[in-house]
Amino acid sequence: MTMAAIEFEAEPVFSHVSVMLGEVVEALDPARGGVFVDATAGGAGHSAALLAASPNLRLIACDRDPLAVRTAQARLAQFGERALCVHASFEQIPARLAEAGITQIDGLLADLGLSSQQLADAERGMSFRSSGPLDMRMDPTRGETALELIERLSQDELANVIYELGEERRSRRVARCIKQAFEAGELKDTLELRRAVVRAVGPRRLGGVDGELEQLSSLLDVAKSLLAPGGIAAIISFHSLEDRLVKRAFLDRSSWHRLHKKPILAGETELAENPRARSAKLRAALRVEAEAPSDPSWGEDAQ
Repeated sequence: MTMAAIEFEAEPVFSHVSVMLGEVVEALDPARGGVFVDATAGGAGHSAALLAASPNLRLIACDRDPLAVRTAQARLAQFGERALCVHASFEQIPARLAEAGITQIDGLLADLGLSSQQLADAERGMSFRSSGPLDMRMDPTRGETALELIERLSQDELANVIYELGEERRSRRVARCIKQAFEAGELKDTLELRRAVVRAVGPRRLGGVDGELEQLSSLLDVAKSLLAPGGIAAIISFHSLEDRLVKRAFLDRSSWHRLHKKPILAGETELAENPRARSAKLRAALRVEAEAPSDPSWGEDAQ
């Protein structure tokens, strides 16, 4: 595989508004050139902005959602051989890069938010607003569906998953209602799952169960192993658990030098146009070879 153009579809098929576009470009500094990876291509808005910012940049746009990969292919066709789009989960990125003859990179981006397209597609089972299969996988070609997970786990195991990934205090009650609905044959779609959750906690929502924290841990390992010294990682999270994991990783000064003491937040103009950006936090860090000099001012931040 080379950094050559591949077959592109004529029109994008994936709707996604990229958050903090200017802030991402500023943090990653594409004028440096080199090879960048967008680990969550989505609608390719970030990828296109990075490629447009520097003619000396090559970029590999990765996503585990095949629909997002097809959209990225279409949107990045204008950049020809400087863009390569691949279907890959976070842990598969090193192997995909090796196939292209790439062993080190100079920048890595990940936007961990779901797109409106993914949420709106009832067949993906990401939303409780309409009836859909209990799938909830970002990559529908691999891994367990939510229904298979519910069937496999015991009630206590399911409660632990809900507590760890959803920070739900009433996880045991939620798990009990879900398992009762499953055993009664009343868990055929997302609306029935919603009813089971509502019985436990009232009209609240339960998030996905797609191993997101494990995926993020894999991404942080990939970033540390692939980024050359001086390379930059920028990660946008929308959930407190994800942000906490990124923050903790970047506090390792033997590997990272944080570019900002606190996370970057979306500006008022963007918030007015895209309320979804309100929960977004961008953290960026420089890959270092040795431990950074001691600096008391760079202690644990409050956010």
